[in-house]
Amino acid sequence: MNDHPLVSLAEGILDELQASEVRLMDVRSQTGMTDFMLVATGRNPRHIKALADRLVERSKKDGHRVLGVEGLQWCEWVLIDLGDLVVHLMRRDTRDFYKLEDLWEFDSAAAGT
Repeated sequence: MNDHPLVSLAEGILDELQASEVRLMDVRSQTGMTDFMLVATGRNPRHIKALADRLVERSKKDGHRVLGVEGLQWCEWVLIDLGDLVVHLMRRDTRDFYKLEDLWEFDSAAAGT
């Protein structure tokens, strides 16, 4: 686990609720919008909603600001903006289609990092 409190909180919740293929990316050298991105796969829309709801609830309870939540109406891809951490919760087919990790890895390679 990462020592950043938001990352630790999110990774713990995703593990507890059995999200799969959890991937943390340090994007500090690539963008000023956030420090970390966490991508995880949910089994179905109901599972993704449960993951998102728990993460938002616990973040607020622990005193973290939730800056935005997008995608809850369909739960194919839910984005939770926690400032220093942006969490992407996706269905397997959605994740395969958009390939966020490849995009950020490509940017890292292009930047020489």
